[in-house]
Amino acid sequence: MTAKTDTVYNYYTLSNGIRIVHRHSDSAVAHLGITIDAGSRDEKPYENGMAHFIEHCIFKGTATKPYYRILSRIDGVGGELNAYTTKEETVVYATFLTPYYNRAAELLCDIVFNSTFPEKELEKEKSVVIDEINSYEDSPAELIYDAFEQLVFARTGLGRMILGTQDKVKSFTSSMIKDFIARNWFTNKMVISTVGDIPFDKFVRLAEKYFTHIPAKLTQKKRHSVYHYEPRHKHENRDTYQAHVMIGNICYSYRNPKRTAFSLLNNILGSNAMNSALNMHIREKYGNTYNIESSYTAYLDSGIFQIYAGCEDHFSEKIVQLIIKELKYFTDKRLPQSSLTRGKQQLKGQLAIQYDSNQNEMLSIGKALLNYNRVSSLEENFKEIDKVTSKDILEVANEIFIPDKLSSIIYH
Repeated sequence: MTAKTDTVYNYYTLSNGIRIVHRHSDSAVAHLGITIDAGSRDEKPYENGMAHFIEHCIFKGTATKPYYRILSRIDGVGGELNAYTTKEETVVYATFLTPYYNRAAELLCDIVFNSTFPEKELEKEKSVVIDEINSYEDSPAELIYDAFEQLVFARTGLGRMILGTQDKVKSFTSSMIKDFIARNWFTNKMVISTVGDIPFDKFVRLAEKYFTHIPAKLTQKKRHSVYHYEPRHKHENRDTYQAHVMIGNICYSYRNPKRTAFSLLNNILGSNAMNSALNMHIREKYGNTYNIESSYTAYLDSGIFQIYAGCEDHFSEKIVQLIIKELKYFTDKRLPQSSLTRGKQQLKGQLAIQYDSNQNEMLSIGKALLNYNRVSSLEENFKEIDKVTSKDILEVANEIFIPDKLSSIIYH
């Protein structure tokens, strides 16, 4: 296959459809990952939690390695092996010293494509995942995020909890795992991403050595949820010391051209920076909440916008009113140019800091190539942010922040 290079990143597609993206770095530490276009939204109802369970179980043995050799292969030379699952992706990655590129590539290929999922090891890992579920249930400030998506996306795949339920996890078998993989893991829906001190042509040879023997398994399958959103509200007594409040709405997909404008608006409203509007105008002004922030997650065909606040129970209704008042500010008039300029500078700085971590960049470019078939440079992202106008901000605010369109969950 033909290699391709832009100003920052190098690209290559193996004969079996697996794509590669690479950026050279002079660091002594290298990062390598495989992003697979399959997550919890691809599960059937009886499989809820399967994608996350597979993420755990790919470390439990392959045709050539028992679990203890897998766990020592990278960690034993001072590196780290890890994985995570989202609604739409499964990611397996390693961080290691540059001389161990060969070892990392061989290991990632082995666990992704040759895991055997022995039943004995699965039974042990079920207990681990159930403990993780219990821990999550004990953390309402984390649980409320997934519960809100469950409320908003109702019975669609996006509404499923990534961890699943204890009963579902207990029912999983090796054959069920292999069936899920057969239905959802395709070579043209996988990306190998790397940031490290290795010439691109050398890495291509390395990838061909370990990955070209994998048979091509191609698909044109596209996700789509037929879904009509209606605002929903839920109060739940969880016997916690503080109330947990979540307010939000469905939002733009990652392919929607309004995504950049709303990302900027969300950052101005409630990023984790101390000068966000929510933090300044609610936490600092009234002192009724310890933590208040907003978030925006984009998916293939939808997205979600959420505002979270933790407070004493008797302040919860006041917090809701203050949040609605803050949202109204953005829907009533255009953002002053000075505020827009500051917001752009802040978002660009945060993106630059995020990309200053080579590991974060490796994970980000893998997802970007999977979703867009190219990776935007930091400078390109800056230009897209600079294009956003006050009119754009006002338009997206009036589409997403309307009170009648908002859903809510409050844990008392």
